[in-house]
Amino acid sequence: MPYQFNLPELSELQECVGKNMEAIQATQAALQHRLTSFSRYATDFFIPYIIASSYFWEIEKDRLVQKDPVETAKAYMDLLFFNMDLFNRGFDGYLKNAGKAADIEMEHLFAALFDAFEMADSKSVKAYIRRQEKLMEMINSGYPDAIEAIEPEYGFHFERGTNPKVAETDRFLLYQIMPTDKDVTVRKNGKPILIIPPYVLGANILAFLPGENRSYAHSFANKGIPTYIRILKDIATTEALQAMTGDDDATDTRIFCEKIQTLHGRPVTLNGYCQGGYSGLCDLLSGELDGLVDAFITCVAPMDGTRSRGLADFLKKLPTRFNDLAYGTKTLPNGNQVADGKLMGWVYKLKSIDTESPVSTFYRDLMMFSRQKSDKLKVGKTAAALNYWLNNERFDLPLKITEMSFASYNTPITADGTLPISLFGRKLNFNYIKEKKIPWLICYGESDDLVEKETALAPLDWVDAEVSAFPKGHVAIATSWSHPESDYALDTRFGEKKYRGPVLFQMDLEAEQDKAAQAKKPSAPRIQRRGK
Repeated sequence: MPYQFNLPELSELQECVGKNMEAIQATQAALQHRLTSFSRYATDFFIPYIIASSYFWEIEKDRLVQKDPVETAKAYMDLLFFNMDLFNRGFDGYLKNAGKAADIEMEHLFAALFDAFEMADSKSVKAYIRRQEKLMEMINSGYPDAIEAIEPEYGFHFERGTNPKVAETDRFLLYQIMPTDKDVTVRKNGKPILIIPPYVLGANILAFLPGENRSYAHSFANKGIPTYIRILKDIATTEALQAMTGDDDATDTRIFCEKIQTLHGRPVTLNGYCQGGYSGLCDLLSGELDGLVDAFITCVAPMDGTRSRGLADFLKKLPTRFNDLAYGTKTLPNGNQVADGKLMGWVYKLKSIDTESPVSTFYRDLMMFSRQKSDKLKVGKTAAALNYWLNNERFDLPLKITEMSFASYNTPITADGTLPISLFGRKLNFNYIKEKKIPWLICYGESDDLVEKETALAPLDWVDAEVSAFPKGHVAIATSWSHPESDYALDTRFGEKKYRGPVLFQMDLEAEQDKAAQAKKPSAPRIQRRGK
């Protein structure tokens, strides 16, 4: 007898669909959120690509007719291989991150299916589908909303007047950073510190979340240390900044140090973070800060970019013809040229394409929420503030300043300690630090893939500086470890080697100088009384 297949009644189909309509709708919503959010990640990555392409063809339209055709063909072939390598690394990163995300989700899915088979009930599967909808909704809208909502808590917000403006030049503003701890009073005669932020990454990362007691700059101020920070004016509207040179940087730093020394009656500690550390070093070695600066602190600062395993190797692989700042130069309406900050940030993404491609970052953010056990998904303030910084804090740079950094990543420091640039027509040599006996603390991140250990510690070949190693990456000193109760608090000694944090370094310097000054004071004359 032939097998007969009995179709379910229409009423049975309607009942089945009705029972699972919520799950079907949740699946559709999850898919829609997924596609929308992924398109946003892709857009954020490819907008700089479009900008880079426009710069590229603007330069190449002239070079194509000026250069030898054979040389051009070879350069373009090398560029093709370079792009293929980037694609392969990006695809490899996608597979790894997608695999990690799938592992997490499969664990949840198998648990739901096991419950469904064991209890003959689809509630757990429906719950899993609803969770997927919430995850994708969080990635699509909840996360971006939380990032924008953190803005009032992130950064300095000088417009509020909490931190007073002390001085200014044509290019910079000088602010004093006041304590967030209301019980702390700044010591008028304390040893002052001047913080030099990075150009392209902006200053606000050094005031990460002041209200949460997580701010690099405020970690000094909250110890009563007179704390100052140099802030760039708006480069889009400040022509003097657009045309600024390394000489101008040193001159303005000298003006600010003179002002600070007048206010507090003692020399300044210069403290550069990231690129600010390199420009601070150049200012110091130029001799312009003689008598004004007597101590130096650098944090995750690229001192010899040629030692970088990441960015320097990336630039070496780039065909020589295209390793040129012209391909990242923006022409402003007034005709001045600056380095495009967004494009500079994009280059760092290309360097780490295996972890920074749109797909990799999508899955990385997805895993951050997938690991949460509760169905009430939350966005931590740290993640929101970091992403606000990544999304909004990329600034154009003066071309001459960019050329200084570009030189440091393409030309090594010489055997006698001379930097590949000069200021005021003078060579910049590490011997100056030894001659002036300037104490120097070099801080670096053990997992920093932007400024690696070798790049930050290059000066040790010529200078006997103190070193402090912090866990994690490039901004951890300013974010994770700026909290006074963290395991690597900046005002403590930490780790097996008892490294000294930069705040403690500054406090100890002040104590040593105060003790030395006290010892030099003449003792009061002894009054001898005549005997009766």
